[in-house]
This record gives sequence, C-alpha cells and structure tokens, in this order.
Amino acid sequence: MNKLLRDFSLSAAVAGFIATVISYAGPLVIIFQAADAAHLSREVLSSWVWAISIGSAVLGIGLSLRYRVPVIIAWSAPGSALLVALLPGISMSEAVGAYLISSLIVFLVGISGAFDRIIGKLPAAVAAAMLAGILFSFGTGLFVSLQSKPALVLAMFATYLICKRLVPRYAVLMVLLVGCSMALLAGDLHREALVIGFATPVWITPAFSLSATLNIALPLVMVALTGQFVPGMAVLRASGYGTPSGPIIASSALGTALLAPFGCHGLNLAAITAAICTGREAHEDPGKRYVAGVVGGLCYLVLGIFGATLVSLFSAFPKELIAALAGLALFAAIAGALTGAMAVPSDREAALVTFLTTASGMSLLGLSAAFWGLIFGMVTHLILSARRPATRSQSAAQKQAVPVDQ
Repeated sequence: MNKLLRDFSLSAAVAGFIATVISYAGPLVIIFQAADAAHLSREVLSSWVWAISIGSAVLGIGLSLRYRVPVIIAWSAPGSALLVALLPGISMSEAVGAYLISSLIVFLVGISGAFDRIIGKLPAAVAAAMLAGILFSFGTGLFVSLQSKPALVLAMFATYLICKRLVPRYAVLMVLLVGCSMALLAGDLHREALVIGFATPVWITPAFSLSATLNIALPLVMVALTGQFVPGMAVLRASGYGTPSGPIIASSALGTALLAPFGCHGLNLAAITAAICTGREAHEDPGKRYVAGVVGGLCYLVLGIFGATLVSLFSAFPKELIAALAGLALFAAIAGALTGAMAVPSDREAALVTFLTTASGMSLLGLSAAFWGLIFGMVTHLILSARRPATRSQSAAQKQAVPVDQ
C-alpha cells in the first residue's frame, strides 16, 4: 500500500478513470441490447452488470498490483454482440452453462501455456472475419436508427467524426454526452424509469445443452482468444511490458466461471481502453503506470455496486440513442476485424465465406451463424490451402531445378 501511495499520480488516476468511463459508454450498451432482445427482467440485467463490473474490478486491481503493470480487465464486447442474436432462442440457464464451459476451455488454455501455439495455428483471417460478421449488424444498426431519430443520430455521428479527428481518445465519450444532451433537450428521457439503488446479485442455476455449447460457448472462446487476449497482449508488449499471458488468461477465465451464475458472460484483457493506461499519457515512468489499472478497478467497483442505477439510466434513454452509441463504439473494432480478414491474400476467400455466413444471421440444424461461419471458413481455408500432389512432369522438372552440391 505504501508503494502504491508513493507511485500515485493524477495523470495515471485520470487515465484509469477515463478507461472505465469509456468501457461503460460503449460496450455496456450492447449488454442492454442483448438483455432487451432476450426480454430479461431488470433484476437479472442489474445482476449481469454487477457481475461484470465486480469481476473487472477485482481482477484489474489484483493483476495490476501483482505484476506492477496496468492490466485492464473488461467484459467482452464482441461476446455481448454475439448474445444479442442468440439469447432470444435459448434460456438464461443454458446460457450460463455455456459461459461456464467457455471459461473452462479458456482456463485450460491459460494454465497450459498453449495460447501462443493455438493462435499460431488458427488462421487469423478466419477469426477476424467471424468477429466482423458478429459486429456487422451493430454498424448497420447505426444507420437504420436514422429513420426514426435523424436529428439525434446525425448529431452523434457528426460528433464522432469531429472528435475522431481532434481528440480520438474521447470520441465515444463525447458521443455519449452529445446524445444524452440532445435526448434531454428533446424530452425523450423517460424519467419515470430512473431509480437510485444498489445492484442485487441474482443466482441463475446453470443448465447444459449441446446447442448452447456449440452456439455460444465455442464462439465465445474464439472471440475471447482472438478478439480480446491477442490485441490485449499486443498492447502490453508494444508498451514494453513482458507480463506472461498465461496467468492473465487463467485468472480472467476463473473470474468468469465464479461470476457466471450471476450473469457474467466473459471477462477478458482489454485492448482499446488498455492503450489509454499503458501509454506515456498515464505516466512517463512505465513502472508507475500500474496505478491506472488500480484506479480503473476501483471505478468499476463503485459503478458495479450501483448497477441498478446504471440499468435504469440506460433504460430511460431512447433505443435509437443506444443503437447509435453501440454502432459508433464498435466502429474501430469492425474496421480492425475487416482489415484483419482481408490482410492475407491467400485467405481472403475463406475470410469472405466466414464473414458472409456469420453476418447473414442464418441458422441451420439449430446452430447459429457464428458457428457455421467458423466451420465453413475453416473448410474453405483447408481446401484452398491444401497442397496439390505434384504430377510426374512437375516432379521431373523440380528434380532438374535442384542444384547439385559441389
């Protein structure tokens, strides 16, 4: 504690606070959309928010103090996006069972040290294309919402573009402020929905099914490893931190498993918000930037305790604001996923198949588009990348081309 107080700085504390606010400003909105699509009660949604907030707080504070590195833990935004389409067709108990299975798989990957080997063998283009397909509907939802609230959505879109040019780090936060201000001025705030209260955890007994495992658990594992931990570790490495990936992955998975019965769908290493805390803006001395991780965790803790208030606050605003905010908050993730999907020329067909299948929202044999997108993409990759057997004439030509050692 004495060392923490000595290393404390205002810049690091502000960085941790901003990272937490941005996490709530964008990714939390997607959870509200998932809960609305599944017609979850306000009590269950409040428990969900409490679980992901407390988990992010405890893990972020603990790992930051353990390794003296600004470790920012947050819930999986792509995983939340996946649930928007899947939760309506599955019970919450089965979803919790899928969360437990996915966290077990990620935990085994973490403690075995197999993370780097698995990522090395998985075609990055296919994984990125699946992520892009999952997020695609959120990007289009931004422009669909123009039909009913053109002034509100256009103002948010313009704010995003201007801030992205001038102050990119605060673009999403400014979009939230502008959207809320316009909704208040237009009288679109449902004040009767506002309440002040603490979050109350709600226990959900897990149930296990093959459908939930294939539709939710496996895509969540893919998204966690490729869409969260890979860029998250890349941010730490780029900032000069050699923190081992295994303990962070295993701890995040264990935290998810413990909180899954309360609604937690996945705790992962953050990437975008983590960059705020790992850069020089947090502190000139890399050894003192861990304070940002600790302060960010404390902010998660406070906001998680008041989960019921957060739920009512977001419920009071018009759905168009939520849709526009979610789309704009995911712009960078969608762009990054599409870039990764098309980055390798030899894998573009496989990535295209994965993206189109996942984005289509199709369902076959009770299995989701994300699952089939991964299957079709991998099959396409294997067929197109398989080496063709050399013909007799080709073999003869190759032998003639081989130089003879002197």
